[in-house]
Amino acid sequence: MLQIYTGNGKGKTSAALGVALRAAGAGMKVLFIQFMKNTPTSELETLKALENKITVKQFGSGAFVINTPTEKDFHYAGLAFAEIENAAAAQSFDVIIADELCTAEHYKLVDTGKVLSLIKNCPQSIELIFTGRYAGNELINAADVVTEMREIKHCYNNNIPARKGIEY
Repeated sequence: MLQIYTGNGKGKTSAALGVALRAAGAGMKVLFIQFMKNTPTSELETLKALENKITVKQFGSGAFVINTPTEKDFHYAGLAFAEIENAAAAQSFDVIIADELCTAEHYKLVDTGKVLSLIKNCPQSIELIFTGRYAGNELINAADVVTEMREIKHCYNNNIPARKGIEY
């Protein structure tokens, strides 16, 4: 199955991490790949304690993509996508989470056709989870579960910075 968590609201990565924790608790192996991210966060500290069940890899330049991606952004996205393709082909994980893949696809860091091919050819024993803003219609149509996180109100709008342990 393919699950997608998308939208402009908070909680997409957190929702995927919740599935990762549930799967690990059930004895499943999880691969958690982060596109466009390369910073330490509190949840990654916790996941270190579960490294025998949840493998975490970050692929990002450390800077946000704003409008125009850099060559580094394309390079890291290619590495991340290849890691997912190899893991799916090897069937070495029960759950593969591609955090921010929807955003990477939106910015053309990964080819939509390649993502659709991954979905089509992924063994049925593997649960795929994609997160990120801007999930396109082709990905939404290919998914089995789609949840849209919609921002109604956020403290950022009142100039309250991200809080350790809550937002990062």
